[in-house]
Order: sequence, then structure tokens, then C-alpha cells
Amino acid sequence: MNLKPYVIIVSGLSGAGKTVMLRTLEDNDYFCVDNLPSSLIDEFLAITSANAETNKIGIGIDIREKDFLRDVDRIIHKLREKYNLNVVFLEAETDILIRRYKETRRPHPLMQMANGDIYKAIDLEAELLKSLRDEADIITDTSYYSPHQLRQYIASRFGGLASNALRLTLISFGFKYGIPQHLDMLLDVRFLPNPHFVEGLRPLTGRDEPVRSFVLNSKDTIEYLAKIEDLLNFLIPKYIKEGKTTLTIAVGCTGGKHRAPAIAERFVDFIKPHKIAVELIHRDL
Repeated sequence: MNLKPYVIIVSGLSGAGKTVMLRTLEDNDYFCVDNLPSSLIDEFLAITSANAETNKIGIGIDIREKDFLRDVDRIIHKLREKYNLNVVFLEAETDILIRRYKETRRPHPLMQMANGDIYKAIDLEAELLKSLRDEADIITDTSYYSPHQLRQYIASRFGGLASNALRLTLISFGFKYGIPQHLDMLLDVRFLPNPHFVEGLRPLTGRDEPVRSFVLNSKDTIEYLAKIEDLLNFLIPKYIKEGKTTLTIAVGCTGGKHRAPAIAERFVDFIKPHKIAVELIHRDL
């Protein structure tokens, strides 16, 4: 029995990581092409997948491919009939996208249409891509991934043929710098004793043993962790049974330097028995 070729359509907001994803897929034996005209997609896939050795294909789509975006529903439906298709949409918080543009000194592709207003350009692009986002199987917020972390995530998630395994992302952060978006669960640990006010601990982080001991050995922390471990042991099997493939949990303290990182790293130990992939991100360290 011949399996359908596995095809990933990669799209998303400019600056969210589409190029990084396509390059990473190529490094993992995908045959990739960017912004192929929609009229050629079907023929391209037919020719490419005819080679038995080419069973993983990646196609990048952005706002330049207007014909595709005008006819998204029909094209995606047609491709799903012929191929094992996943549509991946990458996005990020507006301020993060703007910062990335400043760092790379690249103009947003819709800057002229938005009369030079970067905020309007990002909003306009999001509106133009809405129909494609609605068709997405996987929506990933890359706001707090470095390029290296994003490559690791893509390689682990898509390196082989897609599976339905649950992947958990743990984020520690500081409330003073804003709450991460697109979370499944948000945990606030600001009630725990704060190492910031302890002489000798302030310069350290929650990844250093003196801070970990201070935070984790508190009576309130011990009771809190027991309750969270019980909650995770209940929820994770339920999510797996439901077929959920991604779960994002954020742990926040005031500055994201001491308590949240220490607690997030302890959560990793709770999750190990479930044998699921875990990505740990300390956003504000």
C-alpha cells in the first residue's frame, strides 16, 4: 500500500520565522520551494512526489501569492484529497515582529500600502492571511523562540512524518514585561517568597542552586507543587486521549528571574514520567 506523500504548507506573518522553518525542513530531507504560483502547485507536487524518494515536501506561501489566498478553501481541500497535508501558520506578537524588522533592517512587504505605518502593515497582512490561518492545522507563536530554539522545535516536530504525539512548551516569564500570548494554561507564582529581597540571591537566577533551594523548600511552594503535579498528572493523559498535539503552559513571577524559572524547571521533572517532548523557555532571563 502506497502512503500519500507528506506535504507541509508553511505560511504566517512576515518576520515570524517562515524562512527559518523552510530551511530547517530542508535540513531534515524535505524538498522545499517558496512562493510557487498556485497554478503550478498541483503539477509541482505530482511531478515531485512521483519520485519514491521524495515523500516529504514543503511549500512556503505568503502575501505575494495572491491567487492562492483568493482561492484558499478550494486549493487546500483539493490538496487534502491527494496528500497527507499539514498547514502550518507562524505568527508572533506585534512588538516582537517590529523588533525583528529593526534588527534585520528589512522593510515590511506592505509598508508602502500602509503609508509607512508598520503597525498598519502588520494588521493588514494578518487580515490578508486570515483565510489561510483559518485553514491551518498548526498555529505556532514564535514570539519567544530564538532562531536556534525555533529550528530545534521544527526539527523535533516535523523532522520525521508528523505524529499525533503531544508536545509541551513551558515558558517562565515576568509579569512586568507582559504575559505571553496563545497559552493553554497560565500559572502565577508571585505569592511565593521572593529571592529578590534576599542579600546574595538577587544577582542569581532560578537556574542557580541557592535560588532553587530557597524557592523550592518553602512550605507554600511544597504544597503548591504537590497540587500542580496532581493537576498535570490528571490533565496530560486527558489531552493525549483527546488528540491534542501542543500544550503551552506559562509560569510567571514579577520579573521572571527567580521564582518562575525555578518552578518551571521543577515542572519538567513532573512531566518526565509521561514521556512527552518538552520545550523549556526562560523568556526573561
